[in-house]
Amino acid sequence: MTKTKSLLVELFVEELPPKALRKLGDAFAAVLHEQLKAQGLCSADSAVTAYASPRRLAAHVTGVATQAADKAVSQKLMPVSVGLDASGNASPALLKKLQALGADASAVAGLKRAMDGKAEALFYDSTVRGATLAAGLQTALNEAIAKLPIPKVMSYQLEGGCELPGWSSVSFVRPAHGLVALHGSDVVPVQALGLQAGNSTQGHRFEAPVSPVAIADADCYAETLARDGAVIASFDARRAEIVRQLAAAAATVGSDLKPIDDDALLDEVTALVERPKVLVCEFEKQFLDVPQECLILTMKANQKYFPLLDSTGKLTNQFLVVSNINPADASFVIGGNERVVRPRLADAKFFFDQDRKKTLADRVPGLAKVVYHNKLGTQGERTERVRAIARAIGQQLGGDVLAQQCDTAAQLAKTDLLTDMVGEFPELQGTMGGYYARHDGLSEAIAFAIEDHYKPRFAGDELPRNEVGVVVALADKLETLVGMFGIGNLPTGDKDPFALRRHALGLIRMLIECDLSLSLPELVSASSASFGPLITEPHKSNSSLLQFIYERINGYLRDLGFGAAEVDAVVSVRPLWGQIPKRLAAVRAFATLPEASALAAANKRVGNILKKAEGTVEAKIDESLLQEPAEIALANALKTVAPSADSAWAAGNYTANLQALAALKAPVDAFFEHVMVNAEDPTLKANRLGLLATLHAQMNRVADLSRLAT
Repeated sequence: MTKTKSLLVELFVEELPPKALRKLGDAFAAVLHEQLKAQGLCSADSAVTAYASPRRLAAHVTGVATQAADKAVSQKLMPVSVGLDASGNASPALLKKLQALGADASAVAGLKRAMDGKAEALFYDSTVRGATLAAGLQTALNEAIAKLPIPKVMSYQLEGGCELPGWSSVSFVRPAHGLVALHGSDVVPVQALGLQAGNSTQGHRFEAPVSPVAIADADCYAETLARDGAVIASFDARRAEIVRQLAAAAATVGSDLKPIDDDALLDEVTALVERPKVLVCEFEKQFLDVPQECLILTMKANQKYFPLLDSTGKLTNQFLVVSNINPADASFVIGGNERVVRPRLADAKFFFDQDRKKTLADRVPGLAKVVYHNKLGTQGERTERVRAIARAIGQQLGGDVLAQQCDTAAQLAKTDLLTDMVGEFPELQGTMGGYYARHDGLSEAIAFAIEDHYKPRFAGDELPRNEVGVVVALADKLETLVGMFGIGNLPTGDKDPFALRRHALGLIRMLIECDLSLSLPELVSASSASFGPLITEPHKSNSSLLQFIYERINGYLRDLGFGAAEVDAVVSVRPLWGQIPKRLAAVRAFATLPEASALAAANKRVGNILKKAEGTVEAKIDESLLQEPAEIALANALKTVAPSADSAWAAGNYTANLQALAALKAPVDAFFEHVMVNAEDPTLKANRLGLLATLHAQMNRVADLSRLAT
């Protein structure tokens, strides 16, 4: 490979979509780098750096050659029987093939013969000249642009005077106005989007001291843009600078204050500014009477501000603005942002005051006017189903008192959907219901349940804070899952418009992490009954739903670090879900025993024998029919093990239950070595099958140990 230099490619465009900027920048750099490596223009040791600002996508690649090394290639031509006649002379077909490759008859003597499958073939060795940087970069640039994950393409007309024939309009994420391609200090003659590559770009719209900004060398790109263009080109560097300035600005206001921690907001703001300047603003303290979730949301979502919180997490009346300009007198920028946010906060206060004039209970009839689903009725009908499910679960877990609390919370849980605040900020559903419940004089248990009944909303989210909340959240998710499966609205591929996977995972987490002694099949069946005739084939849809949930639990448990065999062994016996963690721990401990592997294999063998047996095999033993010493020894071992195993099982000590089985290894091995199960005497055979069924039942109470067999 020839001497290498660094390569810089930049597309200068109009303001890119902020939520997609980081992904666009990373994709542009990655594909460009991959394509250059694929063409041999840079090695695997070459490093790529992505740059992305509101108006540019760029990539810096180290160790790029002006031309790739030549490559020796061996190309299969055709079978020897086709290419050569009986005298060894070249056939017309072979000569034509060589001509297409730029060779003539003189190359025939140098052709190699090698076996290709069952026939001998002719191979032509040649050297392919390596790609030049100009050609290779053009290919890489075209590919990088084509593979950009553009959220929405726009078409635009090229500016007049374009010298490229055939170009009239272009489709891209935003109109492009400049292209830089530098190999060291040399411009690489490539083109894209109707633009010819050069060595100059534009800096900050208002604050660049030099325009245009000339890039002298690929390696000084970021430094030159910062100095002459007032732009921090690197997304990560700009983000880090914003974090630093946010912390410094918060410290000037109060040592215990800190900006809200929100990575999505930080990424979006980073994508909106080229040279950040953080400023401190404030609003009137009277707005702090409004729930802080409302104020925080309106500042974040509408204005991209960073609210300041005190050491207890309480909102203050000061906030931080990330400006894209740095004027000598920032008072106008600060005052403008304070004027802009005031009407937003006033709206939130108005909504809050208006909503509290009507109780949640008064809003219940209004749910009958809100359509939930055209096949499943209104929100009012849905609420009645959730109430029925919640009452049943509450009764089972805590009797009449809990059932009544769950019923009340379920009845009011969706009423905040009818409030002005949730109408303006749908993200606050549940949260506002909790505030309004307290204002109506309801208990904290009810208020927390209303606020938490959507939880967990996403992977890693916290669970509801109290038992009432857990029950209502279970009922809400069960109603959604059973209803959607009941009408055939199933998730497919990556499409899951009703978030059924998320609902199933939330259900799993609550059942397991809250250690609830509830049977999932019974929950699904009882929930299905609340739909009445709306679900036409409940047995079929319930079966599909159970399978769907059990698939989710396998993934959930594996994510917690349990092996696939361990999970399969426990889940396959369909235990109460609160018992699953202890059963998994017991299986893991059992697997470390020296006897585990042999017992798992024996258990699998026993299961196969019982499956092949005709009719139903009862797990009972007639000791008078035991003949062989090995079967007598196994029966005695089972009698010896049973008391300690049963005692551990009754106490919920699953680890001790499985460890007690270790004593069965020797008699089980001896049984299979010396006893013929399928004896000619049907009575003897039935008794031996009964002995194996007893063994099987004893071994598989905690988990199906056969799933551990390798």
